[in-house]
Amino acid sequence: MTFSRLLNYKYSDALRKMDPDHLVALVTEVIPNYSCLVFCPSKKNCENVAEMLCKFLSKDYLNHRDEEKSEVIKNLRNVGNGKVCPVLKRTIPFGVAYHHSGLTTDERRLLEEAYSTGVLCLFTCTSTLAAGVNLPARRVILRAPYVAREFLRRNQYKQMIGRAGRAGIDTVGESILVLQEKDKQQVLELINGPLENCYSHLIEEFSKGIQSLFLSLIGLKIATSLGDIYQFMNGTFFGVQQKILLKEKSLWEITVDSLSYLTEKGLLQKESRGDTELESHFRVTKLGQASFKGAIDLAYCDTLYRDLKKGLEGLVLESLLHLVYLTTPYDLVAQTEPDWMVYFRQFSQLSPAEQNVAALLGVSESFIGKKASGQAIRKKVDKNIVNRLYLSFVLYSLLKETNIWSVSEKFNMPRGYIQNLLTGAASFSSCVLHFCEELEEFWVYKALLVELTKKLTYCVKAELIPLMEVTGVLEGRAKQLYSAGYKSVMHLANANPEVLVRTIGHLSRRQAKQIVSSAKMLLHEKAEALQEEVEELLRLPPDLPGLGGPNTEEA
Repeated sequence: MTFSRLLNYKYSDALRKMDPDHLVALVTEVIPNYSCLVFCPSKKNCENVAEMLCKFLSKDYLNHRDEEKSEVIKNLRNVGNGKVCPVLKRTIPFGVAYHHSGLTTDERRLLEEAYSTGVLCLFTCTSTLAAGVNLPARRVILRAPYVAREFLRRNQYKQMIGRAGRAGIDTVGESILVLQEKDKQQVLELINGPLENCYSHLIEEFSKGIQSLFLSLIGLKIATSLGDIYQFMNGTFFGVQQKILLKEKSLWEITVDSLSYLTEKGLLQKESRGDTELESHFRVTKLGQASFKGAIDLAYCDTLYRDLKKGLEGLVLESLLHLVYLTTPYDLVAQTEPDWMVYFRQFSQLSPAEQNVAALLGVSESFIGKKASGQAIRKKVDKNIVNRLYLSFVLYSLLKETNIWSVSEKFNMPRGYIQNLLTGAASFSSCVLHFCEELEEFWVYKALLVELTKKLTYCVKAELIPLMEVTGVLEGRAKQLYSAGYKSVMHLANANPEVLVRTIGHLSRRQAKQIVSSAKMLLHEKAEALQEEVEELLRLPPDLPGLGGPNTEEA
């Protein structure tokens, strides 16, 4: 490491105390004319750094593209149902914003567009921005060589600094890593060391990896015999690396063990067709077919089956809560840590039907009350069920209120997390629907899950759902159309695009024509589906008595 230069920026004692890393000096060398990314170790740190920078930036920054920045705040307010994050409200006038997973998809989109067009010149962000989103910068600053508490890996470091001076977009770019004396040696190794090797994770993610792969291979009839499956495995990236990765078992043993496990779980059935083990064939069972068609994580397929089976014994239909619980994603449950006071408050507001759901699941108000007050609990209650019910309360509130902001405040959760939960639940609800379609015993759930999946997908008031099935109609537009009297797909299919342009604000002629043609197509598809259903109902059943050949005796 060699000396380069001193920063030409006068620091007061107050500023030095607030900004020991000299970020203000580093960013003001490039903004507002060029863009800058400041990577921070945590989400909270992103917000704090954005606010700290704005406290010490010159008031001149407020005048740079001020009208466009006001438009960004206005758009954020529109997508947030009248609310804007107070931190963004304070930082955007300076051209600064934070970017992390706590933002909703709409907020992220608006901020990324504003950054890409130069309206915003600085993002304080987490490492997630380094991958995927194409947001280059003149200067990239890493506040610390850490992601959360983990020291940076070389491929992460390369990904972050690769944002600076992107070819074809900028002519120059530079990266700055702020470090403490204690990290100096590790940072030298980070900068000079080789990239980490890339290894297959097929064996590590057992239920999502090798087992799901085998179920798909057999379900799709790509390979159904032990010999073919083993041959397929040898051609995978994992098969190529088997000598490096496999220490205790051979690839053959892992293949045989995985197939045995799937057979024991009732997902596969073994059929011996030849003299050798290689010729053993497998076929997917009904449960396996349901798991495969529903794309259910095999770690949870038997749990889902048990939950649905138990649900049939006392399905509560007076409230959506029971169905919402059954479609709350299992994989999010382990990461959940309920706020017990919020949990107790929500529990005490349940209707008798909703309390019945909790009772069926074995979660009592007294248990939640004791957790909220910090009392010792002797009775054992399944933590996964308790946590899953908590997430169900979040989703249930969201379906009733359809406002991410108010639910975020009520449960003290980030908006982005709640949106991810909603997206995950909509996806899982669709998976559960396909799972139930393959198993006759669960057909009672089908119609209920179709409606719930729609509600979770659109998460708007019920009357807007039909309009949002039309391509190009999102929540805001659906509200406009509904207020203007267009309350169904039929209304839109028969609408005059010119009248739509005149009555709906900010709607171009091209968009109006697209909405009308999309509604017509949707209506046509629905009519065809109904026609097929009618023909099916009117068709004579082939096994009807008396429908045999000419020699059939008349009754």
